[in-house]
Amino acid sequence: MKRTFSLWSVVALVVASLVTGMGINRLVSADNVFEQLSKIKDVLSLTEKNYVEDVDIKKLSEAAITGMLNTLDPHSVYIPPKQFERVTEEFRGKFEGIGVSFRVINDTITVIEPVGGGPSARLGILSNDRIVKINDSTAVGFDDNKVMRTLRGPRGTKVKVSILRPGSKEILDYEIIRDEIPLNSVDAAFVVGKDVGYVRVNQFKETTAGEMDKALTRLSASGMKRLVLDLRMNGGGYLDQAYRMADQFLDGGAPGAPRMIVYTKARRPENEETHHARNGDPYERLPLVILVDNGSASASEIVAGAVQDWDRGLVIGETTFGKGLVQRQWKLADGSAFRLTIAKYYTPSGRLIQRPYEGKAKDEYQREAFMREEEEGENLNHGVDAKADSAAPMFKTSSGRTVRGGGGITPDYIVKPGNVTALFSTMARRNLFFDFTKEFMEGRGLGLRTMYGSSGMQAFTSTYELPASVLSEFRTFVAAKGVEFNEKEFEQDRSYIVARLKATIAQTLFGFEGWIAVMLDVDAQFQKALTLFPEAEKIAGLR
Repeated sequence: MKRTFSLWSVVALVVASLVTGMGINRLVSADNVFEQLSKIKDVLSLTEKNYVEDVDIKKLSEAAITGMLNTLDPHSVYIPPKQFERVTEEFRGKFEGIGVSFRVINDTITVIEPVGGGPSARLGILSNDRIVKINDSTAVGFDDNKVMRTLRGPRGTKVKVSILRPGSKEILDYEIIRDEIPLNSVDAAFVVGKDVGYVRVNQFKETTAGEMDKALTRLSASGMKRLVLDLRMNGGGYLDQAYRMADQFLDGGAPGAPRMIVYTKARRPENEETHHARNGDPYERLPLVILVDNGSASASEIVAGAVQDWDRGLVIGETTFGKGLVQRQWKLADGSAFRLTIAKYYTPSGRLIQRPYEGKAKDEYQREAFMREEEEGENLNHGVDAKADSAAPMFKTSSGRTVRGGGGITPDYIVKPGNVTALFSTMARRNLFFDFTKEFMEGRGLGLRTMYGSSGMQAFTSTYELPASVLSEFRTFVAAKGVEFNEKEFEQDRSYIVARLKATIAQTLFGFEGWIAVMLDVDAQFQKALTLFPEAEKIAGLR
């Protein structure tokens, strides 16, 4: 009989997941817990002995734990060992390796971009390079997992890679010493126009507040006088990083009345926290607009909610996801882990941001955040007429404006991202923009790297215009890929198509920040934000 995990180890695992964090006095008095554990043991034992086929007890136990947590709330989850390794690495904000992002295209490893400051970037490895050999053995045919297993490794160890570079006939050999590679949570930070700082944060990791501080310092030195903070599609992360970020923009309040950022309520008092702002940050009077959407959740909502409640700036975009639950994570003996909701968080005005989830399947709960019907326009007083929040409880900001809880952060100005045609969606979904640009940068576009290498990203975004002939070639390329071409849809999305092609070229030259810088030109939410700084300054009492 197949036994990949001992039965009593399984029971111990279930005990750990049920009991960890409980006080001993509660455990001793909770006879019902032991009764249920005995039931689980009996089911596992009888299944192992009598099921018609061999049983993987570990798989059964993981399914039991997953099912148990699924009955609680949408955010209490079990994390298997391999997945937990990746999650831990991601939230620590670093890993060890050669420092490239890549895609396997036609069985060949293609460098999307070297991580800035990493060992590959320092040696001069470029986007669009092909890694054809690793340690003198062919790398053709590798899948993503094999690439990561081969290129990642302990800091200080060496790996040899052989690269085929577009425009070069020789194979280029590099000996790379692996290093610690940062997984940045600040995707982009640059100045738009004369004085508007733009910062995009993808997640709240261990390093986020420090990254944010460095980005703001650099932008201030570059002439930033106003800031757009982009938290769109930021699913959250560490609570402490959220209140530290909010604290950068909020002053400490009046003596004896500290300005609250966030507080939590829990069944157990030791799981409750309250966090206040402190004085001293140089950005406490910086005009501020925050961009959010239905993918902004948790820590993103803490920042946006605190700024909105204190009338410190404007929140623009779409109503956020609505996750107001706080999880604590426990690691288990086999390398797996589970997250358990231990508290609910509230904004300074008393708003619980969590959407109702009782009686809903997880997929239904997730899906409904992306299916709201919202009317665009000014929403400064979050009136009862607004479809998205008409039934939600009302609260007051520091100046007396109405805001609503129980369903995410509703923006002060609701702005939709804009719709694209089915043709554009198909081209994007099939990665045709990337595939075309890859070929273009191997031929006609090869000189762009030299042309803009010294002048930089800002010069490219402001001066480069996609030639009409390149757009025509793209049309031919798309048709050759078997995509049904619709002339009307192509013309309708022409500006987005041109921007997407230019942005993909910019990513090849300058990394993901280049891609973002170009796409902001056709970003309806960002463009609206640029017009609303006078209102943001007025509401924050800065004018």
